[in-house]
Amino acid sequence: MNDAAVPILMYHSVAAAPNDATRALSVAPEAFAEQMALIGDLGLTPLSTAELAQRWRGGRPLPARPVLITFDDGYEGVHRHALPVLAKHGFPATLFVSTGWIRGSYDTGGGLDAMLDWPQVRDLAAAGVEIGGHSHTHPQLDQLGDDALHGELDRCTEILDDELGARPASFAYPYGYSSRRVRRAVRASGYAQALAVGNALARRRQGPYALERVTVRRTTGAEEFERLLQGRAVARTFAGDRALTKGYALVRRARQLHQVRRKASRSRV
Repeated sequence: MNDAAVPILMYHSVAAAPNDATRALSVAPEAFAEQMALIGDLGLTPLSTAELAQRWRGGRPLPARPVLITFDDGYEGVHRHALPVLAKHGFPATLFVSTGWIRGSYDTGGGLDAMLDWPQVRDLAAAGVEIGGHSHTHPQLDQLGDDALHGELDRCTEILDDELGARPASFAYPYGYSSRRVRRAVRASGYAQALAVGNALARRRQGPYALERVTVRRTTGAEEFERLLQGRAVARTFAGDRALTKGYALVRRARQLHQVRRKASRSRV
């Protein structure tokens, strides 16, 4: 059972009228309510990110048919629309917060749509939603130098600690991008586990700092959602996403190599 494949659902915005920047990765409130009802009807057992990782780390058995419900960034609809549905079913969830996108004294103005404020984040935490880190300004962490990388992680951790009175235990990589260096930095910042994207089911052998998730978006219909929960045809569902991800990864690696060569040539001048 400890090697069981677990669907970790990745949500972003839950909104009736999302803007163009968030529409593709938003979910209508009615669709979210139907999806949570289906989780209950199928007899799945939602867990927080920290609980799943703790069970795998300690070799403890998982409950029957586990699933994780996670949200990235910190959109206001998580409080307005998702929280009442989660409370109705008694489901735990995890919200990964980009602290510089939350309305309030740390706001950098980067939020893509209506964002949560800190009282709402505290409401979510008080209701049992695990609050995790998602960097401060939501950059591609593997593109940052060491100082900027550690600054993003430490600033996020410090703000969450100050606002919630507890250091976050779980992290999600912005855009899903990481590297060995980024994973080491996340671990050094005190996080016990971290989630990527991957659009595949999570397994213990992936390691606590590279657990994969599946994307739920506005076009995810009821049949596709049920297949994700049951782990059926996941690779086929996200085949196009994987091809794009691999292609973009090659471009990013080429850019990095070009930058390294430019720096080396400058140092020889």
